[in-house]
Amino acid sequence: MGRIFEKRKATMFKRYAKMAKAFTKLGKDIAMAVKAGGPHPESNPRLRMIMQNAKAINMPKANIDGAIKRASEKDSANYEEVIYEGYAPHGVPVLVECSTDNPTRTVASLRMYFNRAEGALGTSGSVSFMFDRKVMFKVDSTGLDKDNTELDLIDFGAEELNWDDENHELVIQTAFTDFGKMQSALEEKKYIVKESSKVFIPTTTTELSPEQEAEVMAMIEKMEDDDDVVAVYHNIA
Repeated sequence: MGRIFEKRKATMFKRYAKMAKAFTKLGKDIAMAVKAGGPHPESNPRLRMIMQNAKAINMPKANIDGAIKRASEKDSANYEEVIYEGYAPHGVPVLVECSTDNPTRTVASLRMYFNRAEGALGTSGSVSFMFDRKVMFKVDSTGLDKDNTELDLIDFGAEELNWDDENHELVIQTAFTDFGKMQSALEEKKYIVKESSKVFIPTTTTELSPEQEAEVMAMIEKMEDDDDVVAVYHNIA
């Protein structure tokens, strides 16, 4: 019984830690959106979309409002988005997306993670050419006609459309440069957007043995635990 309890406690701790990490990331996203476009979501489309993402993971409204208020204050932290590039063990290319108010601290931490895993932090452009930057929108598909919806969204830049009938969702992939156009179209046509995200998709993949993959994933997990790291992308098959 004690072992089962400890296992459940560990699972709950991991879940809460993951939720806290997501809330921290969204808080930084809100701060950057407010700094760039102001605190009013009706006139700030980037902020509107982040608020939708926050609601999708059940971030309390008080947390959202608090993050907007803090970001509106003159002495609030200035976060910036930074993409770092490098190679994990076994030559696996890695992109590390960060939100930071101290790039010097962030790059020092990442260099440590790479070095300890016998990887290497690279220079700008050393890895990014192996990835395409895309935007994913997840919308409520309840009541949507597939043929008409697909024709409609292709006109606004949809590259891929994946219907998840079990969860009543439609996942839309667009080019990074079409983010604003697609967001405006979805709002104008009253689609219910559950979530949006900017992602990097590898153009090629690397095959590894289970042991090699475990080494790479161990490094990535340590990076993902870092408060400055938003997401880590790789090309493992």
